[in-house]
Parts: sequence; C-alpha cells; structure tokens
Amino acid sequence: MKYNKEILEAKFISRPNRFNAKVNLNGEDITVHVPNTGRCREILTDGATVLLRKEDNPTRKTAYDLVAVYKGEMLISIDSQIPNKVVFEALQNKKIKKLVKYNNILKEKTFGNSRFDFKLSSDEGEEYYLEVKGVTLEEKGHAAFPDAPTDRGRKHLLELIDVKKSGRGAGVLFLLQMENMKDFVPNDERDEKFGEALREARDNGVDIFVYECIVDKEGITLNKEVKVNF
Repeated sequence: MKYNKEILEAKFISRPNRFNAKVNLNGEDITVHVPNTGRCREILTDGATVLLRKEDNPTRKTAYDLVAVYKGEMLISIDSQIPNKVVFEALQNKKIKKLVKYNNILKEKTFGNSRFDFKLSSDEGEEYYLEVKGVTLEEKGHAAFPDAPTDRGRKHLLELIDVKKSGRGAGVLFLLQMENMKDFVPNDERDEKFGEALREARDNGVDIFVYECIVDKEGITLNKEVKVNF
C-alpha cells in the first residue's frame, strides 16, 4: 500500500498525550497527530527519526500524521489504520495462501457480540471471519503482541472460537509492521490473559497467521510469513 502523499523526516521530542506528539521538522518544533493510541514507548524515544505524512485537510488541527519511526536502522510503521488496508490489499491479490479461495471480501462484519475486520466467503458459500492485529513491538528481532493489556483483543479471540465451532472458518492475522523478524510470540509478560486466549484459540482450530511487511518511505506491503513461537 502506497502513501501517495508527501512524506518528511523529523525528530521526535515528546508525546504529551495519546493523540499528539511534539517533533522537530526542519528546525521548527510542531505538534503532529499520532494515529496509534498504544504505548509505543519502546520506539517513540527522544531524538528518534520519524516519518510524517502530510495531510491536506484544512479542518484538521495538525498538518501531519506521525506514521513511522526508525528503531536503529529498522523502520517500523505505527499507523493503526494501516494493517487493515494492507491485509485487504493482500486478500485481493491472493497473497495469503490459506485464504485464496475466498473471492468475496466484506469489511467490519458482526458475528455474535464481536465485530471482526473481515468476513470472507467463497463462490461455494463457505464463510470465514478474520481479525487483524497490527504489531509494532519487537525486541532483538522477536515480535510480540500486545504492547499493553487488551481485553477487547482477548474477547475477539474467544469469539473466534465460537465462529469456528459454528462450522465457519476463523483466523487472526498478526501483521508485523516491520521486516526481518525471527519469530512472533504472545506478550505474556504484558498480558497473560491474552496469551492464554490465543493458545486456547489455536487449540480450538482458529488459524494463527503472522506476516511481516516491507516498510519504506513510500508505503507498507505485506511480505512473508513469520514463524509462530508458542
């Protein structure tokens, strides 16, 4: 997925709240929007090089979105709106092997008490519900999720088990918003209950997909599968 908008480099200064950050752009300190309400403390550090996407909406309070940050030489996308767009593009282009038979792709569909990111169906009428989780946390090449407790995420996993038990297909796709990862693990230290739910989902036949992305200044694209290690 290409940004198709102007991308500029800046230096991160601080994050006064979940929605905004202070950065230095071309020698001027400005406020930008952060399209990710997660912690991101491991990567949004003082002096880190970040990428800003210029937004042309005159009604906005800020002119830029902070969409990615360099952690050393690794570029990590942090835009929480990106994963669903990347996965939708990948589904259309048949890049997720196990899901290639599903030609009909619907967004934001409800099953039970949960709304899932995608409802897929084949020409033969088979149905499949897919939830997408963007991953920005890594340590020495090991990607992990979540970076903070997520009761909503745990409930999604338990609802996917119900989808599977109904005779439909069910899966969760962890999209690593970075590349060159060794493996993926649930972050039991931050959210033990999520890890328990993920293992329960796996044991009940829910598909666990993990894909990393190619991330650059032009955009972000789903690349290849990454080993699941739990």
